[in-house]
Amino acid sequence: QLQLVESGGGLVQPGGSLRLSCAASGRTLANYAIGWFRQAPGKEREGVSCISGSGGSLNYADSVKGRFTVSRDNAKNTVYLQVNSLKPEDTAVYYCAARVFRACSNYALREYQYWGQGTQVTVSS
Repeated sequence: QLQLVESGGGLVQPGGSLRLSCAASGRTLANYAIGWFRQAPGKEREGVSCISGSGGSLNYADSVKGRFTVSRDNAKNTVYLQVNSLKPEDTAVYYCAARVFRACSNYALREYQYWGQGTQVTVSS
């Protein structure tokens, strides 16, 4: 069973940065595409980025392009999301999720079978 644990969230001022981590255990992470999602209070969960199993294919939602960067270190079984130039509207719980294919798909929640518990990102002055 694949287990995912996110970390790295926190309170940051507008314009600030964080690096979120998604650490996996139980399976080899290289066999899974990993998506990052976020859910703000009162809103639906939305996809923000996806990285293929090899790391060769990266996808970003329009709202985060140029500000967020996804990467992975399969040797460490960990995926990262570098979030820069943060805005108050980026405030949300951020989740990583694994898809049982190496290729990314769309951000439909049903496409991802394993989920972490989330890490809170709050952008406020």
